Amino acid sequence: MFRHVPNLLTGLRLVLAVVFFAFLAYYQYEGRGDPWFLNTAFVVYLVALITDFLDGYLARRWKVEGAFGRVLDPFVDKVLVLGSFIFFAGKNFIIAETAHPGDKAMVVRTITGVAPGMVVVLLGRELLVTMLRGVAESGGQAFGAVWAGKIKMVVQSVTILVVLSFVNYYPDFRGTGAERWLTWFRDGCIWLTVIVTVWSGVTYLRRVKTLYEAGAVGAL
Repeated sequence: MFRHVPNLLTGLRLVLAVVFFAFLAYYQYEGRGDPWFLNTAFVVYLVALITDFLDGYLARRWKVEGAFGRVLDPFVDKVLVLGSFIFFAGKNFIIAETAHPGDKAMVVRTITGVAPGMVVVLLGRELLVTMLRGVAESGGQAFGAVWAGKIKMVVQSVTILVVLSFVNYYPDFRGTGAERWLTWFRDGCIWLTVIVTVWSGVTYLRRVKTLYEAGAVGAL
């Protein structure tokens, strides 16, 4: 009976991802911008994070780790993280304002601080690791997550929660002295996410390189 619980939790996280994205899809900063949407999305994402911890912990504790969970778990993580950043760079979080007081020309930006190029970096890393995992496991080598990947997931998740909070409470501190500091903090989290994502990708590259030099996998 216990062996199915971790996979059920992973499946629940996929359902929570759908609910989370439904809130992000319906929300519009200058439109359907009711704080209730992002507050609820925040809670849903937190619950998804708890299930992410629980499914791995229970699988190890009950010694029911399997290939299905090893594939499904990172897949759901990728859906949650990449989907979040894609939404953050999208039209629902666009804000238009003048660059300087008195200007007529409007500058359009995302209130989340996430640019499409950042999403490309995150997506490129995930595609790279997926390819490397396929190469390693085709050679009979287990290619589970390394600590760099776990750290990346933590940083990405914290950044998602920071961005949700920033957008939700932006009207409250917009134009105050706190706006600059909170914006810097938001941007710092986002750039840290990009840096850690790239670093973790390099870590996986080095791992495959080591396996290749040891003759454990064939040529890429």
